[in-house]
Parts: sequence; structure tokens; C-alpha cells
Amino acid sequence: MSVDRILAIDVGAGTQDILLWEAGQPMENNVKLVLPSWTTVLARQVRRATQEGRPIFLTGNLMGGGPVVSAMKRHLAAGYPVYVTPRAAKTIRDNPEEVRRLGYTIVEEPPDVPHLLTLRTRDVDLPVLADALAPFGVTLPETVAVAVQDHGECLEGSNRKFRFQLWREFVESGGEILRLAYREPPSHYTRMRAVQQDAPGSIVMDTGPAALWGILEDPVAAAHHDEGLIAVNVGNQHTIGVLLQQGRILGLFEHHTVLVTPEKLRALVERLRAGTLTDEEVYGDNGHGAYIHPDYTPGRGFGFVAVTGPQRHIAAPLGYYFAVPYGDMMLTGCFGLVAAARRLLEGWDADRRG
Repeated sequence: MSVDRILAIDVGAGTQDILLWEAGQPMENNVKLVLPSWTTVLARQVRRATQEGRPIFLTGNLMGGGPVVSAMKRHLAAGYPVYVTPRAAKTIRDNPEEVRRLGYTIVEEPPDVPHLLTLRTRDVDLPVLADALAPFGVTLPETVAVAVQDHGECLEGSNRKFRFQLWREFVESGGEILRLAYREPPSHYTRMRAVQQDAPGSIVMDTGPAALWGILEDPVAAAHHDEGLIAVNVGNQHTIGVLLQQGRILGLFEHHTVLVTPEKLRALVERLRAGTLTDEEVYGDNGHGAYIHPDYTPGRGFGFVAVTGPQRHIAAPLGYYFAVPYGDMMLTGCFGLVAAARRLLEGWDADRRG
């Protein structure tokens, strides 16, 4: 697998941010795109179907829900049916019985009903992207890296607890950030695995870690990496803050951005730095949780805070540094994907040669 050209796609709730990185090319001259995410595109089509009173049939792959699931909820509430294949149903809930309880009809084939609107679910569509770039003489590279937010498959219990339990286990086992870039993701990361069905051979990450990698591509932030820094990604759905030092995550919190205010963010960061932030208080505030490794020693570094993410304006009154790798905040996750993929593949190539 070549590391001379890498296609990086950072899939968010609102946009899919795309970078086609080429070795030897100034970053500013690489092909870059910020497009609506497929969940946003499908949500727009669902809303139109609701206005027209048309039934909907969802078929395709597991993908991120967000806007499309919200639009389908309103479609059902308006009294119009939504049919879904078993695979597409996982976009709504992992457990098919929960999907049925929410009012969806799970089917193997499209129903024979008039005026049916068929929508194909997916997070990544490489053929569509290739067709869009072809008139410009741009071809897609062999190496693809994709970031999606993956809660992990949770068939019972709290999805919030399950996602953060995965975070905690990662930090407890050493917290090496490179381990968050996968050639073969664990089986519970079903959304990442779905991406690899639509983009075979791709390297996959969660969007949060991709943004953290991207922060380290900002030279001002990277200068504090050895002493330790607090890196914060204020995404459209989740806000994550980590104690990051020399490639290791020593502690973190994850909250829902809609519930985060400047005052709350300051308190989360300060208590993370002090080593006093607890899982109970973040989860009790309807966030995902917090965990700090026993190896972390408060008072030794971590005074610098770097922030990125589409909702970073929440941190504007706090005086934190806004990381802008290569002068382009919107592609922070893509820059992180490229950096992680290069590290991963170069190590893999070295192992093969050895």
C-alpha cells in the first residue's frame, strides 16, 4: 500500500471533509473539499418525502445516524412509513427490536407500495467522489483513511456507558494514540467496519482521535507535546478533552457539545488538569464520562490547552489556543488521518521488510 498519496475523509454530522495528500506537494496545494455528509444529504431527501407524503425505503450499509435519523423520526411522527433492510436498520439502533419499537418496518426487499422513495445508506461513496474529481484530471489514490464517530455496537444497556468503557480500557492499557488508527478495527466498531466494506482496505479511526492527531500537526501545539498538553476537540456532537503527552493519552473526558457552555468547558479542563474530574459527574451531566490514569501527576506540565473543532467558538472566551494546522481548521481531522496513516503504514512496511 503506497504512502505517496493518501485520500483522507473525515465524516462528521454536518460535513465530510476531504483531503487528497500527495508527498512532496505543499499542503496548501493539495486537493481539499468540504462537502455535506451523506447523513445530511439523506436527511434533506427525507424531509422532502415528508412534505410530499411519500413512504421511504432505506437500503445499504450501516452509517452514522444523526440528521437522517432525526428526519425519519419526524417522518414517522407525521404518519408516513419507513421501511429498512436489516443492515441499514443498524443506522438507527444496534438492536433490531428497538428499531421496530420506534416504528420502523424491517424488510428484506423493497415493499410494493406506490410512490416509494429508496435511499441508499453509506458514510463513504468513493465512486461518486471519483466521478466528481475526474473532470479535473484527479484520480483517487490506493490508500484511503476515513474517520467516523463509532460508539461501538451496544445491544443492551447504556450506549453512553459502553462507548466510554472502550475509552477507559484504552487509557488503562497504555493510551498509545497510534493504537487508535486501525487497519483491522475491533469487531465492536461496526461503523468503522462498514466503512471498510464501502472503502476496502481503508485505515479507519474515530473522529475524536483523528482531530487530536491533527492538533499535533499545528507547530505551536506540537511544541508542548513533550511536556504535555490538553487537547480539546469541540465537535458538532461530542466534545472530547485529553491529557496528551509524547503520544500517550493519560486521561480524558467526553461530553455532548449541546450541553457544553464556556463555563462548563473551563471547569472540565481545569478539573482534568487537576486530576479531580470524575466519571460520575460527567455521566451524571448526560455526558459520556471521564477517566484519569494513575500514572498522571498533576502539576507536571499540561498548562497549555489547544482547541479545534467546528464548535470551537464555545471556547472563545477562555483564552485557549485555537489550533490551525496548515492554516485550515476544517481539515484538522484529515491532517490527523494522514499523519496517523503514514505512521501506521510506514511501520507496517518496515515490519514487512524486516
